[in-house]
Amino acid sequence: QVQLVESGGGLVQPGGSLTLSCAASGTIFSIYTMAWYRQAPGQRRQMVATITRGGSPNYADSVKGRFTISRDNNKNTVYLQMNSLNSEDTAVYYCSANVQRTPVWSTEDYWGQGTQVTVSS
Repeated sequence: QVQLVESGGGLVQPGGSLTLSCAASGTIFSIYTMAWYRQAPGQRRQMVATITRGGSPNYADSVKGRFTISRDNNKNTVYLQMNSLNSEDTAVYYCSANVQRTPVWSTEDYWGQGTQVTVSS
């Protein structure tokens, strides 16, 4: 079993910053792509940022230049540094990880439970 636990969400004023963390635990041989998604009320879940095991990032156009994704492979943790936040960033943020649990198993995608980010004055 693999668990992903997000932390760092909360209420922030427009223009402010937050850093989200997501730690994976359980039976893990290797973690490949890790990612952050978000879902605003009444909207579909959308990709925010992804990062490969080697550290190559990819961002949604809406967050480029404001958000930075990073990871610590030794800690099985992915981070999302969010700057210049605005009301359109308000959503539940989910992390995901593509995990290989043993050397002979194929990979599976796992999701965290989500953390609320609210941008409001």
